[in-house]
This record gives sequence, structure tokens and C-alpha cells, in this order.
Amino acid sequence: MDITPLLHALILGIVEGLTEFLPVSSTGHLILAGDLLHFNDEKGKVFEIVIQFGAILAVAWEYRVKISRVVMGLRHERQAQRFALNLAIAFVPLAVLGLLFHKAITATLFKPLPVALAFIVGGFFILWAERRQHRIRVATVDELNAIDALKLGLAQTLALIPGTSRSGATIIGGLFFGLSRQAATEFSFFLAIPTLTAATFYELYKERALFSVDDLGMFGVGFAAAFVSAFICVRWLLRYISQHDFVPFAWYRIAFGLVVIATWQWGLVDWSSP
Repeated sequence: MDITPLLHALILGIVEGLTEFLPVSSTGHLILAGDLLHFNDEKGKVFEIVIQFGAILAVAWEYRVKISRVVMGLRHERQAQRFALNLAIAFVPLAVLGLLFHKAITATLFKPLPVALAFIVGGFFILWAERRQHRIRVATVDELNAIDALKLGLAQTLALIPGTSRSGATIIGGLFFGLSRQAATEFSFFLAIPTLTAATFYELYKERALFSVDDLGMFGVGFAAAFVSAFICVRWLLRYISQHDFVPFAWYRIAFGLVVIATWQWGLVDWSSP
């Protein structure tokens, strides 16, 4: 029995879980890791999207009390209704633009070098956001209004560019829009649930012909690894932001992007990008 696919699934699942909710781009890391593992064909790309669902469930479990309270209060509680409406508003921009441009973006930008450049540019944006004077007007996710939600949804569309980071776009966008770090981070977590769930099931339906019963073990390992690592990462990030900023992530992005470019330029790594 060849356990190589299972090991690849385990590695990619851990990478997905550790990077999905940090402002470092899970898609970018998965593209690079998949390229190194030679698991970057069509099935590999779909696998990377599907294992995101494991990370989503980790967030859903972490916030199960809040989510159940919102679901139970949708009929009668104004606050629950407003929260659900804000998520819907923020979800729409990425859903629309993703359907329109995903194929073109995948064909041109889902390669190591464009990802590396996006890492670097995103790192400088984080540094810029953190060095500005913060004027917090939204302390918690329950204080968001519809305009705030639309702004965060528009910021999330930047995640269509691989290497940008969906969570990074919404979190750093939130800082620009006057959200506290906790509010921006938590709304990014909640917004991931409809966004990544929709992406997962859309890809499963669209690429269903690529899968067979033989893939169940590989997907199960990747799913479980993503769930566990994402759960640990979410818990850690919530503690981290209570006392720290995102500057270390900015320098990590810049350094990581430069390493990818340098290894390509000097021929140290045979990246698939031309």
C-alpha cells in the first residue's frame, strides 16, 4: 500500500489548518506546498479547497454557542437578525466576483511566483495598517452595521488573488475601517463559514467526476488534519491578539515571499511557474 498520498494529505491538511485564519494566506501556502509535493494537478487543487471544510468546522465548534444563539434567535431577536444580515451582506461581493472571475484568476495567478509577490505586497499593507493611528469605533462583532459589513465583504474580494489571504484582507480591512482587532478577527472567522462552505460544495459539485472511492482515505486524513490544526490555531490567535499586533505576520509574509523568489531565481527549487 502506497502511503505517500496519505502523507501528502496530512501535510496539506496541517498547512491548511494553521494558515486559514492567520493573515498569511492558506491558498498561497497550499499552492506552494502542493507544488513542492507535486500534488498540484486538477485533483490536487480541488483537494485543497475541500479540506478547507475541516477548518470551517473547527471555527463552527469554537463558536458553537454564538452560532446556536444566532440561529435560535433569527425569528424574534433583532441582534441575531442583524448579525445574520451582516454576514449575508459581507458574503455577496466575493461570491459574485468569484463566480465571474475565478476561472481566469486560477489560470493566471495560481502559480508560485505570483503568490510570492502577493505575499510581499500583503506584508507591506499589514505594516501600513499597523503603523496608522487606530481609532476604534466598533469594539465587538455585534456593533457592526450593514455598511461595515459591506466594506468588509469588499475587502474580502481581494482574497481572489492567491497569496493575499482571505482572513488577512478582512482583518486588516477591519483595522482600516475602525474595528478593534478582536472584532475584525472574529468577524473574519464567522465570515469564513458561509464563504468557504459555499466554495467547498461548489467545487465538489463542479469537479465531482475527478473523485472516486479510492480518494476517501486521502480526503479523510486531510480533513481531520485541517480540523485539528485549525482548532489549535484559532484558540491561539484569539489569545495572541489580546496583547499583540499583526506586525510579525507582515515580516513573515515578506520574508517568505522573498525566499520563494530567491529559490526560483537561483534554481534551488524547481517551481512549476515559468
